[in-house]
Amino acid sequence: GVSTESGIPDYRSQGGIWDKFQPVYLDEFLSDERKRMLYWQQKKALWQGIKEATLSKAHIFFKELYADGKLLGLITQNIDGLHEKSGLPRDAIINLHGTNLEVICLDCGDITPAHETMDDLNLDNGAPLCSKCGGLSKPNTISFGQNLNTGDLKRAERMSLSCDLMIAAGSTLVVHPAASFPLIAKNNGALLAIITQSGLAYAFLLSVV
Repeated sequence: GVSTESGIPDYRSQGGIWDKFQPVYLDEFLSDERKRMLYWQQKKALWQGIKEATLSKAHIFFKELYADGKLLGLITQNIDGLHEKSGLPRDAIINLHGTNLEVICLDCGDITPAHETMDDLNLDNGAPLCSKCGGLSKPNTISFGQNLNTGDLKRAERMSLSCDLMIAAGSTLVVHPAASFPLIAKNNGALLAIITQSGLAYAFLLSVV
């Protein structure tokens, strides 16, 4: 929800990304060229909007908190890279679901800026391959059926245990493990502020007060 003001549709509201695109699971991506093509076609359709998206008031707000020395860090499920574009340093951001600003080779692990692949992406010859080893390339995001990075999860838990106040902004708070971090913070004595239009998140709030 934080990026909807920037023109990027959310995932679960009516008309969101789940309504428009068929999910491609990681095992399908790895084993089926047709599914790889579908995945890349979806990413190509979304790329221009991601590339041209401007910062929302929420992105600016968190950057200003950081500049004032009041933001310990930011945990996000968003993959649009707008928190990075706001000027927040990368080491202050935990991208639980990865980022569309990078492309990774699933074989050799090489990471390149996404624009090098996406700006002139031509799928006539098949899905993109790594320029270094010829392995399968993929935007550096977490796909359905793919485990989250354990290092990121541990960092997010430490951050949740270290804060005095946690702000949960724009989230439905239904996707775990991300939805567990506000509860971890609250149970450790932190104040919890939930800012959202989602009735599901309000139900979460009622369950923890």
